[in-house]
Amino acid sequence: MTRRATPQPLDVRPVTDAELADWTRAVNTGFLRPPTVPDRMLADRRVAFAGSRVSGAFDGGRCVATFRSFAQELTAVGGAAVPADGISNVTVAPTHRRRGLLTRLMADDLAAAKERGDVVATLIAAEYRIYGRYGFGPATTMTEWSIDVPRAGLDPRWSGPLDGGRIDFADGEEIRRLGPQLHERLRRERAGVIDRNEHWWAARTGRLWLYGDAWVEPFFVVYRSADGVVEGMASYRTDEKWSDAKQPLNTAAVNWLTAVTPAAERALWHYLCSIDWIATVRTGWRAPDDLLPLHLPDPRAASITTQADWLWVRVLDVVRALEARTYAASGVSVLEVVDRAGLAGGRFLLDATPDGASCTPTTRDADLTLDVADLATLWLGDETVGRLVSLGRVREERAGAAREADALLRTSGRPWCPDMF
Repeated sequence: MTRRATPQPLDVRPVTDAELADWTRAVNTGFLRPPTVPDRMLADRRVAFAGSRVSGAFDGGRCVATFRSFAQELTAVGGAAVPADGISNVTVAPTHRRRGLLTRLMADDLAAAKERGDVVATLIAAEYRIYGRYGFGPATTMTEWSIDVPRAGLDPRWSGPLDGGRIDFADGEEIRRLGPQLHERLRRERAGVIDRNEHWWAARTGRLWLYGDAWVEPFFVVYRSADGVVEGMASYRTDEKWSDAKQPLNTAAVNWLTAVTPAAERALWHYLCSIDWIATVRTGWRAPDDLLPLHLPDPRAASITTQADWLWVRVLDVVRALEARTYAASGVSVLEVVDRAGLAGGRFLLDATPDGASCTPTTRDADLTLDVADLATLWLGDETVGRLVSLGRVREERAGAAREADALLRTSGRPWCPDMF
């Protein structure tokens, strides 16, 4: 009988500057991208990753697992920003699976985030079944629509907003100048939105090359209200496709669209659907309760092409997380939070009112028992306690406790994270 060789211990540690190229090759391999790393991309990553916590696992000097985290802010229900540990670039080489590498990297990072005082950790999960075991729960949903422009019913002669506003083309420099302030307005209003640092704007306007193919300039447009205030902007690309009968079949694919008023949102979508030769508009990552379909005379022209979980959250500090958000009603609930990692478990008394809330450890009998991952799913308001009770993921210890907790946690709009990171 042939004996399987005993794996040698692997070195799990922070990545040095000299190892960043090997680390990036490992990231590309894990995400099935070409493993080569152009010199400019590597140089730009050094700039963008400054201040990030870049870690890896090494086998004989070769990087075989990758992990990166960085400082982030996440908007809670009501508009307060909480410090978060943003996690990205998580890979394990297919040659080194099932050796506990992700568990070691994740445990080290979450422990450090807890020590720093981060309220939550966040990530975008490439695979659904991985991150629940580390205490993460899906907290927002993403929807993408495809708009059949001829069917939408909009006036093809449209030449501008009907509310006195205007839409203008912009260049990257203008977007870098105007975009951050607009995004700050958005994230003060919408739970689930994360901050965008200067590197985000640089990468989306061609100043930094961090991902994918070489930069191709998109179209940028800015919406200004009648009094000249910037209330929306969008980035999009188009293809060039015609039928054999010389009929235009072109698509406008939205990279991102930000609007802080319904008028701006309506005007930008109307603009995109009015571009000559565009037959289809792909919306990019939108909120599941986005107004978009109802902005069209025929909402059926917007068909859902993708709807899935998006931002995942891991609560690291139950007290600060529950005190940071607002509540629609007054009430008291005792939560038994189970956390197998020992980072945020315990029994907590939540005393909430529309004017504020307090959360304190308690010895009172629990009303609800739930895993820390399910607390994350409920925290931003994209799920209900009652549904999780029905699924067996939350246990109701007192009759009526789920209904009372839902009255507290309910939100008027669903959370939305517009970004990948």
